[in-house]
Amino acid sequence: MPALVIEGAAIATVDAAEREYRDGHIVVENGIITAVGEGAAPELPGAETVAAAGCLATPGLVNTHHHLYQWITRGYAQDGTLFEWLTELYPVWGGLDAELEFAAASAALGMLALTGCTTTMDHHYVFPRAGGDMLGAEIAAAQRVGLRFHPTRGSMDLGASSGGLPPDHVVEDIDTILGSCQDAVSRYHDPGFGSMLRIALAPCSPFSVTGELMRQSALLARELGVRLHTHLAETADEDDYCRQHFGMRPVDYVESLGWLGDDVWLAHCVHLDAGDIAKLAATSTGVAHCPSSNGRLGSGIAAIPELLTAGVPVGLGVDGVASNENGGLATELREAMLAARFRRGPRALTARQVLQMATIGGARCLGRAQELGSLEVGKVADIALWRLDGLGHADIDDPLCALVFGPPAPVRLLLVGGEPVVVDGQLQTADVTDLARDARHAAQVLRRRAE
Repeated sequence: MPALVIEGAAIATVDAAEREYRDGHIVVENGIITAVGEGAAPELPGAETVAAAGCLATPGLVNTHHHLYQWITRGYAQDGTLFEWLTELYPVWGGLDAELEFAAASAALGMLALTGCTTTMDHHYVFPRAGGDMLGAEIAAAQRVGLRFHPTRGSMDLGASSGGLPPDHVVEDIDTILGSCQDAVSRYHDPGFGSMLRIALAPCSPFSVTGELMRQSALLARELGVRLHTHLAETADEDDYCRQHFGMRPVDYVESLGWLGDDVWLAHCVHLDAGDIAKLAATSTGVAHCPSSNGRLGSGIAAIPELLTAGVPVGLGVDGVASNENGGLATELREAMLAARFRRGPRALTARQVLQMATIGGARCLGRAQELGSLEVGKVADIALWRLDGLGHADIDDPLCALVFGPPAPVRLLLVGGEPVVVDGQLQTADVTDLARDARHAAQVLRRRAE
């Protein structure tokens, strides 16, 4: 591909020195950043130039927690707690299949791209017996849309008859789960630099999986060299469940199963005490913060300032869009800032800390901080260029304040490995009208199956 030069933009590199440029340039060659700095770019014959005055360039956003299949179950259980919401939705999700998954994932990934996301994980843990290749379907959707993808082979083996929350027909046995996990890594996982596809293992939650599955998954993941992910400490109900069934709180429970470490990141972590935070920090265990979902379900407000102060890697997550009907990642920046300030006042979290969480913090959670998450020479060219010259932002002098405090900024250009995925607010890799039509049809099919 020809070299690309972005010129005249404000730039937030999010590098270790937190360098920012008011009028800078970025040079991309063969999908890699080869120059970043103030002023005009060096001469590069034959390069394509993007005149970016009035724009802010940041690293592409990194989504550290999602459930793509939930795109087609938005609007259910609108006033339920997490456990009430799950109880209503588990039977609906039992009707999923690979065709519906492809439609749901395509729509969800399209929305992520349109809101500045270049890398996303997905926590898929529902595998109906007649559902077909669900993981393969969402991988195909990510390849269609063009995002860097970290799907996890999730799992549930603790059905209602054994004291878990999910109904028995949506859980699997341990041998099936572990075999499928090994197969997923063998088929799909690419550990190389700039990889577009990596697999992690992700038992769902303390109330839907057995301790034995957690132990075996940790052993298998470390044997295979992949990362681990699960939900943890999301609600007070979960805290009560862990005390009742395991005699300990959630963080202590997963610690007893070998689930703290720099190869682990945990979703939510709303209900933590000082000792929990110290354990996460000491082990470099990451946290995926999902402020909109936590608010939608009334789960509480995570102690993000305390986690950051302790040195815990923290990224941002959309979570499934059945508990976040928006589905965009850029809105989570503002929600994260506001949630922290609701708890701790106006100095709780700055715009720059929020952008760090959404970029390099997320890259740390996914084990990709050496490759992406900041605009530095030698890293992959995952770049979001935001328009800040319109009515919603133009009079805010600080571009990072405009991006985080202001309304959602239009995406002028989104590059994934130097390839354009969004140009002038338009998805280049799929027709959004088709994505919406297919998602609506899939939602109708799934609703009929649940009746």
